[in-house]
Amino acid sequence: MLSLMLPWILVLLPLPLLIRTAKKRNLSGHLHLPGSSELSPATSQGIKSSKPWPLYLMWAALLMAVARPQWLGDPIELPSEGRDLMVAVDLSGSMEFPDMELAGRNIDRFSLVQKVVGDFIERRAGDRLGLILFADHAYLQSPLTQDRRSVATFLREARVGLVGRQTAIGEAIALAVKRFENLEESNRVLILLTDGTNNAGNIEPDAAAAIAAERKVTIYTIGVGADVASRRALSRDRSNASVDLDEAQLKRIAQLTHGQYFRARNSNELESIYQEIDKLQPIARDVQTYRPQKELFYYPLALALLLSLLASSSAAGLLPTRQIHREEK
Repeated sequence: MLSLMLPWILVLLPLPLLIRTAKKRNLSGHLHLPGSSELSPATSQGIKSSKPWPLYLMWAALLMAVARPQWLGDPIELPSEGRDLMVAVDLSGSMEFPDMELAGRNIDRFSLVQKVVGDFIERRAGDRLGLILFADHAYLQSPLTQDRRSVATFLREARVGLVGRQTAIGEAIALAVKRFENLEESNRVLILLTDGTNNAGNIEPDAAAAIAAERKVTIYTIGVGADVASRRALSRDRSNASVDLDEAQLKRIAQLTHGQYFRARNSNELESIYQEIDKLQPIARDVQTYRPQKELFYYPLALALLLSLLASSSAAGLLPTRQIHREEK
């Protein structure tokens, strides 16, 4: 269906005709100055040679372009049920430790998280997703949205150390709770991935978890890191950062909020964790529809440009005629 975003613009269509009519009325009673008759042949010839209809058509095409014509497609019904999931990802320095394996090669923890969580996000059709990145402090990278592609892009562009080198688990939980505050019908699920213990931020994880439990936010905590690093990983870094993982604290957080704690030692375990989260019951929402739209303004705009070029060419062709009249005088 064709639609105009600014249809009232078209009331200006008769404006050139009104201006032309007003000019004719003014010229009918004008005074002739001495010597003005000498210019009348050239002037009258130019006026007679020029045709007003291309200019009117160009004006109409310009107005049509400004009115923003659009083609609206058939209504598409959006998913009427889904989950509300906030994903909090640790960007502390220890996430660079290369003790994980993917497709037979050693990679660092954050690269594995990016790959598996990115795939998880792409599968969340109908769900609303948000992204929190935390290290020295927690930052909201994306609010809850059904635009999965944008959330996946934000995660893909994140880098270890982007917001510091420490781990503010409590702040990440508190920020997620705040983002869920105005949602009435919602699962209110936070998926928190970390490989360390809380050593930064302005709120303790247990206190933040207590607030989350009060606000009915369910937290699934995921401890990232292999139990024993491979020889290849140890050859690059003799310290095994998994010893910093505070599993007892992550278990308390999950238990207090009626969630679950998972340990992700490799990509397969991380995948199985998300399969468990897939089992969560989606929440029904109001049915919403979306109509795809396509902008069409460039068609009348191109016509106006073409007509302006034709009018310019026509005006240029009148100049030699006027010059001949002046030489004859």
